[in-house]
Amino acid sequence: MSRNLMEARRSELLADAAAQAADVAKELGLDQDRADQVGAAVADRLAENWSGQVLSFPKNHAFKLSQREREILAAHRDGASYADLARKYDMTERGIRKLIRRAELRDRDLRQMGLFAP
Repeated sequence: MSRNLMEARRSELLADAAAQAADVAKELGLDQDRADQVGAAVADRLAENWSGQVLSFPKNHAFKLSQREREILAAHRDGASYADLARKYDMTERGIRKLIRRAELRDRDLRQMGLFAP
């Protein structure tokens, strides 16, 4: 692979990492400017800590649910409303909906893989 292509891919990865981190920060209630700052800081930290390494990300890998995600998913399954969960976890309703959607997908994938007991 040519050096220019490798540099372009590295830049694309870091730009995407910054954008993804900013999106999550915004979902967690930060304003856009602060969320963008968090995203840039995460990308900078990744570059500082992992530069020069060869990384491989598995496709369709189910990530383990965090304790907080499990709590929110369980509360939702027990009947808690999006509004109640948003207030309790200091998030927006949109953020709660997205978190639950991701958690439900991960939970299903982990159960199918036998990695997470029902």
